[in-house]
Amino acid sequence: MWRSLAAPLVLRGILAIVVGIIAIAWPGVTILALVILFAVYAFIGSGLQVMRAFSGGNAGPVLGHLLLALIDVAAGIFAIAWPGATALVLVLIVAIWAFAGGFAEIFAAFRAGESAGTRALFLLAGLVSVVFGVVLSSRPDIGAVTLALLFGFFSLSYGAAQIATGIDLRRLSR
Repeated sequence: MWRSLAAPLVLRGILAIVVGIIAIAWPGVTILALVILFAVYAFIGSGLQVMRAFSGGNAGPVLGHLLLALIDVAAGIFAIAWPGATALVLVLIVAIWAFAGGFAEIFAAFRAGESAGTRALFLLAGLVSVVFGVVLSSRPDIGAVTLALLFGFFSLSYGAAQIATGIDLRRLSR
């Protein structure tokens, strides 16, 4: 059983390493790919909204779903027409997410009943997230490149872990 899992893990790891190398070597291409993926997501979402509009029995939700479909199409067109602006907005969304998540972790550190070690970890993680959000939002242009590079480094480490796990599973199956 374990042997059948080993090959896909190794293959997935190799793919992650290739993606990581590409992301680090060409962060601009990585940012553009993210923007294109967002546009594709918006277009698919539009199609799904149209399907939902005409699958209902009454006319009320039809207009709402068609309006959402129109907004999705507009977002997709905007992303393709102005990829730079879209990338900056996506970076700002990640910055806001990191900032809000960081404050939530800081507040979680002060819950009653937490051990000192858990509080310290929550505080540290929260502070890192808040600082990350502030850094990204202060220079979103550089933040986009930073996100692409972080994605690349993550992909490299994830790929290495997947390969090591696959090799270990193969070794254990013998």
